[in-house]
Amino acid sequence: MKFSRIYCQEREVQMSEWRLIKLKFGRTQAHFGEVGIGIEETGERVRSDTLFSAWISAYARLFEKDAVEELLQQFLDSSTPPVRISSTFIYREEGDRTIYYLPRPLQFPINYPKDNDLEFFKTYKKLNYLPLEVWQRWYQGVGFLGTDREELIAETKGKSNGHLCQAGTFDYKKAFKIGQEPKIAVDRITRATNLYHTGFVQFLWEQNSDDINSLSGLYFLLHFSESDRHLEDNLHAALHFLGEEGIGGERSSGAGLFTIEWFQLDKDESWKNAIAFIGGNHHCLISLFWELPLPDGLLNDASYEILERGGWIAGYQLRRKMVRMFAEGSVFPLPPSGKLADVTPGEYKLHPIYRSGISLSLPIKVNEQ
Repeated sequence: MKFSRIYCQEREVQMSEWRLIKLKFGRTQAHFGEVGIGIEETGERVRSDTLFSAWISAYARLFEKDAVEELLQQFLDSSTPPVRISSTFIYREEGDRTIYYLPRPLQFPINYPKDNDLEFFKTYKKLNYLPLEVWQRWYQGVGFLGTDREELIAETKGKSNGHLCQAGTFDYKKAFKIGQEPKIAVDRITRATNLYHTGFVQFLWEQNSDDINSLSGLYFLLHFSESDRHLEDNLHAALHFLGEEGIGGERSSGAGLFTIEWFQLDKDESWKNAIAFIGGNHHCLISLFWELPLPDGLLNDASYEILERGGWIAGYQLRRKMVRMFAEGSVFPLPPSGKLADVTPGEYKLHPIYRSGISLSLPIKVNEQ
């Protein structure tokens, strides 16, 4: 079963088409709430289930009920969904290059000195995201080098200036700033006021003559199981529509508006090599993942983190059912597939509500335990 599943997934990759989409927020701030944090805080990115829900909601408003039901049915009926969506991650433009950050896999890279890492482990552990070129070298290339050890020690003691530094490994948080703004709520009946604070994320931007140039923002990957120009055009239009309405919270204040750039990845050598890597023995999630029951053997030699996912139904004072999902960076010996989770609360009767656990992963090479 393991080998037939891997064969089908690899065959799916060979037949697929990949896209990279940049979300450019310009001067617009955004509020990305998460379970467990209050409105005064915000994350810097959007996970795949939230992006899927917002995108499908925009799709429904643009193409109406029958079209969205037909699309959702394709996800529900098939073991090969028409498209897989990664979570969003940070990109940062620096001169003529773009640094794409990916989640650090939850297993050590090959050649990592696990028994001799006290001098730099805290610095290594803080690297939740790696630039694509470092991610590729550690998990699809030669692995961890002695020079990496020396540079992590130098970074721990002060400031490094080696290859990891030049690749932007320690500069993830330079791509955005998180702050708080005061807000006032007015009671509709008593007119009483209440002061509160809301967290916003602001990505880097610069004034370019009369235009705004986004120097950082979010990106995500799309994986079509087969070429479908009609579906891609519709998704492109719905994402453009979503950008005009905004994503995340505080949209009534103008937060979360973005424009999009849509790229094919077959001309980008770095991404092309990362996706088509054939020497891997594990798979690293770049989306959330949910499936019940789990496939046999999936958790053998796996390293993972589990997140609780919940939230409100837009326009209703009802919470969706809570569901636990595997987080980005989780590592499995088999390529995870995933499904849509029905999170419709019992008292909500208008239509089913789904949260996407359909996964997207990249092949990596790690030491087998």
